[in-house]
Amino acid sequence: MALQRRGQAAVRSVLTVLTAFGVLAGAALAEAAPAGAVQRGRRIAPGVTYRQFDIDAAAGEAHAHLLTVDLADPHVRVDLLYPGTVAARATVSRMAGSAGAVAGVNGDFFHISETQHPGVEATGAPVGPAIADGRVLKAAVPDGQRFGPALPPGAGTRDVLGVGTDHRARLDRLGLTGSVTTPEGRIPLKGLNQYALPEDSVGAFTARWGSASRRRAVCGTDTRRSAPCSTDTYEVTVRDGRVVAVSRTPGSGSIPADGTVLVGREEGARRLRKLSVGDRVRVTHGLVAAATRVPYRFAVGGFPVLRDGRPLPGLDDSASAVRTVVGFTGGGLRMLLLVLDGASDYRTGLTVAEEAATLRGLGASDAFNLDGGGSSDLVTRDAGTGGVKVRNHPSGGIERPVANGIGVFSH
Repeated sequence: MALQRRGQAAVRSVLTVLTAFGVLAGAALAEAAPAGAVQRGRRIAPGVTYRQFDIDAAAGEAHAHLLTVDLADPHVRVDLLYPGTVAARATVSRMAGSAGAVAGVNGDFFHISETQHPGVEATGAPVGPAIADGRVLKAAVPDGQRFGPALPPGAGTRDVLGVGTDHRARLDRLGLTGSVTTPEGRIPLKGLNQYALPEDSVGAFTARWGSASRRRAVCGTDTRRSAPCSTDTYEVTVRDGRVVAVSRTPGSGSIPADGTVLVGREEGARRLRKLSVGDRVRVTHGLVAAATRVPYRFAVGGFPVLRDGRPLPGLDDSASAVRTVVGFTGGGLRMLLLVLDGASDYRTGLTVAEEAATLRGLGASDAFNLDGGGSSDLVTRDAGTGGVKVRNHPSGGIERPVANGIGVFSH
């Protein structure tokens, strides 16, 4: 009942602010106004508006920055922002600026640290699947290898928010499909450009991975991220359909556009050891959606908090934090991108349950939680200068380089 009362209070607060937005918006910013603060909602580009408002939360007042995006407008689209490779990090302002986005927010949780495996570097790669401009970048790591807060019951690393070729946003799950065909037979592919592979599996790394070490891919287990790195590993490099090199351990360095590096652990390593330089190998891979046959133009990982107008059961109602969440309504044709402010006056933030209630109060039918805390970041392009400005206060004081984000484009 306490959760229900807090959720109802958050919804009432949001509805009150929206009803009186022209009078009250930004009124609580007198002591610590974010750079570029606006007093009223305003259009930053055709089909894209930005505004701010306060939320009365259990831990104290939170301040929200909201982008509303009209996906029904043929001149508006959203896409994945990323640094050019999967295993890399950049600030949202840098990614949005270089891509020509009119606005953007941070995206998926990512491999931010690697203290549990001395000598192994953090890759910066995201947790979940990723699709940019219709191109598959990566698949999901095992659930036990993820970074981020505890998942709601039933959620997993394959969960995505995506926008299809029909311009509609939806929640879905994307699973990897693929195989490695060798002279000895076919090996199921269980990983694609991901920092952690399932036990006993073979994973593929392509040029889209980047130059980061692939060693982390064989560390941990399916249920415990901190488990030791496997010592039973093997790596095979394939170019133009033939094996050109083999190694006992995963390597690093850029992968040619016509190349694929296969990394195996345990049983996967045993099967790769049967390959020799010169052998023909064919690698296929793709992502399969659970909920739709509409191809995705864009997808990013995280976890759902609101589905069909109802908060998911078991959402955390105790830990408050600065958060980033994306929702949609109107059959997926209207997207809401909300980022909390990390200024000291508001840093207590929202619980995940309050986050879901807030998006429902804004009219969203579905909502999806993204990385938060020091990663929460919302930027817009300044019409006067053409530059990109950070609109919230990142809680760490400066923008954190992140793995990816959501870019809003208007032409």
